[in-house]
Amino acid sequence: MALAPFIHARCCCFNPFFGTQRTNSSHGPVGTSSISSSSSAASSSSSSTPFTDSNHSWRLPDLGPQAMSTLTQGTLSSSSSIGNGKNKPDHLLVLVHGIMASPSDWNYFEAELKRRLGRNFLIYASSSNTFTKTFTGIDGAGKRLADEVLQVVQQTESLKRISFLAHSLGGLFARYAIAVLYNNSDSLSSSIPNDPCSSSKKGVVAGLEPISFITLATPHLGVRGKKQLPFLLGVPFLEKLAPPIAPIVVGRTGSQLFLTDGKPDKPPLLLRMASASEKEKFISALGAFRSRVLYANVAYDHMVGWRTSSIRRENELIKPPRRSLVGYKHVVDVEYCPPVSSAGPHFPPEAAQAKEAAQKSPTTHNTVDYHEIMEEEMIRGLQQLGWIKVDVSFHSSFWPFFAHNNIHVKNEWLYNAGAGVVAHVADTLKQQEPSSIAPVASL
Repeated sequence: MALAPFIHARCCCFNPFFGTQRTNSSHGPVGTSSISSSSSAASSSSSSTPFTDSNHSWRLPDLGPQAMSTLTQGTLSSSSSIGNGKNKPDHLLVLVHGIMASPSDWNYFEAELKRRLGRNFLIYASSSNTFTKTFTGIDGAGKRLADEVLQVVQQTESLKRISFLAHSLGGLFARYAIAVLYNNSDSLSSSIPNDPCSSSKKGVVAGLEPISFITLATPHLGVRGKKQLPFLLGVPFLEKLAPPIAPIVVGRTGSQLFLTDGKPDKPPLLLRMASASEKEKFISALGAFRSRVLYANVAYDHMVGWRTSSIRRENELIKPPRRSLVGYKHVVDVEYCPPVSSAGPHFPPEAAQAKEAAQKSPTTHNTVDYHEIMEEEMIRGLQQLGWIKVDVSFHSSFWPFFAHNNIHVKNEWLYNAGAGVVAHVADTLKQQEPSSIAPVASL
């Protein structure tokens, strides 16, 4: 059956589900292309939902839960059957787990993706950074992941496209890995006829066409700052104590997450990962993907705060709807944030001074100053790209305080409240497949 049209919104290709428009952001045109979720799913495939901005209007066919679930069924090759010539998958989907985890955390998610996506996908759960290997630094883990992906690609000749789906810290590993794997190629031609996004392609990742980059509860801005690491309960004393202790507990990764890694006069790794320098191609690699999607827990996530997982400022955290989107339980909002023009992140002298103070003699005052400078700079860098931001709320689930594990159904029996999120992710991936792309309205 036909899926929703592929919409060219502003400077990014976006295929939206039902979302709620946000209107009170004061930092750039955030959410101006959102779609209202007030309308329910239509019972007929001929009905439509309006999509408008100040200059253009499109109409999207409504996709109810039955329509969205009527997808091509098939059995995919698993990570243990790489190179199986029978199915000949052409789209590699790399699953990247989080801190102190393993590929088994993806068992339910992987099974559902296989059931929903069809035979075009080779789903591969990464195993190069299991358990304590996640303590060795985002850069070290990212390089191992890049090497692992290259091995998979070399063993599967039929692959043409690549996507990443990462949970928690795995999202940062994946962001580092794609920069390692990225190769700029202006001559890259799309394998999809009449591809509306072909003009925006700027390179390949592991020699493949990058399609979707999706993260679930990933601390993109680190965990420094009020309620960015929620289990500290926002208590100033605990948040002051955490940065010097983190490297002892979780190694080099801890100092990188708290932005205290490196010399005082050098920017922390996460700030570098938000920059578009010629040497470090972090933003260029992210920008090569057709879509970038953030799933964020609005509450009850004890590990990763809403702000850092959705790349938002404090004043951009608007109270989300309590009602789930039709067909996707606990998914409450979808927002498209178009690119915002920016000179990119900087590491000014005052930031270096604040970093040195935060490293050597941390106080509540100087750590707050440092975090505020870094957070704003990282957001400025990352918002140069368009993002789809999906808010998830487990407030009505039986175990809401397990939100961090619910969002990717770490265990089917304990954390199955996230099944609606899994369905939404699967449909988001399906929307980017060639068969789901429809002609774009004339602009």
